[in-house]
Amino acid sequence: MLIWFVIIYWVVSVGIGLWAALRVKNTADFAAAGHSLPLPIVTATVFATWFGSETVLGIPATFLKDGFGGIVADPFGSSLCLILVGLFFARHLYNRRMLTIGDFFREKYGRTVEVLVTLCIVVSYLGWVAAQIKALGLVFNVVSEGAITQTGGMLIGAGSVLIYTLFGGMWAVAITDFIQMIIIVVGMLYIGGEMTAQTGGIGVVIERASAAGKFNFWPEMNLASILGFVAALCTMMLGSIPQQDVFQRITSSKNVNIAVQAALLGGVLYFIFAFVPLYLAYSATIINPGLVNQYLDTDPQMILPKLIMNHAPLIAQVMFFGALLSAIKSCASATLLAPSVTFAENIVRGFFKHLSDQDLLKIMRITVLCFTVVVTFFAINSQLSIFKMVESAYKVTLVAAFVPLAFGVYWSRANSLGGLLSVVFGLTMWISCEILAPNAIMPPQLAGLCASIVGMLIGGLVPKGLLKAI
Repeated sequence: MLIWFVIIYWVVSVGIGLWAALRVKNTADFAAAGHSLPLPIVTATVFATWFGSETVLGIPATFLKDGFGGIVADPFGSSLCLILVGLFFARHLYNRRMLTIGDFFREKYGRTVEVLVTLCIVVSYLGWVAAQIKALGLVFNVVSEGAITQTGGMLIGAGSVLIYTLFGGMWAVAITDFIQMIIIVVGMLYIGGEMTAQTGGIGVVIERASAAGKFNFWPEMNLASILGFVAALCTMMLGSIPQQDVFQRITSSKNVNIAVQAALLGGVLYFIFAFVPLYLAYSATIINPGLVNQYLDTDPQMILPKLIMNHAPLIAQVMFFGALLSAIKSCASATLLAPSVTFAENIVRGFFKHLSDQDLLKIMRITVLCFTVVVTFFAINSQLSIFKMVESAYKVTLVAAFVPLAFGVYWSRANSLGGLLSVVFGLTMWISCEILAPNAIMPPQLAGLCASIVGMLIGGLVPKGLLKAI
């Protein structure tokens, strides 16, 4: 019965996405929903985009093994990212009325930096989208009780999400996200109540987790631990800020106040509801410790789905997997759209300056198709966990894009030379450290961030006369 509920839900949600596609008339509709979305829908898209497979499957699996100390990046860093966007970046970026985040780098630093940063942004989405597709394969495998292989599930999931994203763009993403946010919230709260009835109460779960040391958040007081903690926090907190999906939600808002408020509300909501899957996962150690021991060291991402399949009634299973599929679909569609739009706008259009709006719209759709094929192949062949895929995705934007964005907004001396040096220094240092000293006291991405700052300062402090001569 469960698989039929899943199929019906899947078909209906894809149909809603295709219905939304009727609103797409030009690139502004496809990339930013015509800059016309109200606060509830923008907030829903912010929340639903971030509440993905890593939140329901990846983070709880890591929490069971490492506690709060293992999930510094997400949900702590990712929630702070959205709050920082609302406080410090949303207003500045919205008022520029640009189509993509890459447009900012072109206007501020020139074509070379635009291309370099755009390529980094596109690459960063590879792991994030692949994580969602990998999770879709896992869900279809579980609900079909093995009748659908994980690879088959990935192909089904990627293909169906592609259909409405390809045609509907940001309109389809926004409308489906709004519906899926409701399903996520209701489903998670309902299944939380079901599991609480079997554990003896929320207090029992919290007490057990606390006694097991799972709430230890701060690192040990030594340099290596502190730097590792800072690197993990910064990777998501800062590396996620210069991303097209975040920018799209800002620029799709009806006005600047909605852009600011939606980022703040989305960040707070995400932080609150991200703890529900953690609670559910730790409940498994009380309800079925044998299940946890079976999967903890082999495939911990399976613990929560197996718990629900084995210990929840059908209605609870429907609610859980409906919420899980909603979370994955909303995240997958958004992260397919974002890199495709910025690649078409900031890479392809730069070589074909006389493209009409309709021609650019076709290129955006072709890019969505090509990117889906690439990330699906990557997901099928990757051995990384869902959590590691997502966490690793932001290292490249942390070292190459955050400093040029932050300094470009707030430092009057930021210039084209500083932007170029920032990107080159950051990438060079990060890649070198990953190859030569990946386990050094200074984590590679933190070394890259520091180098990026140095590059920006060197370029910005060059005397104007010398800069003109260069």
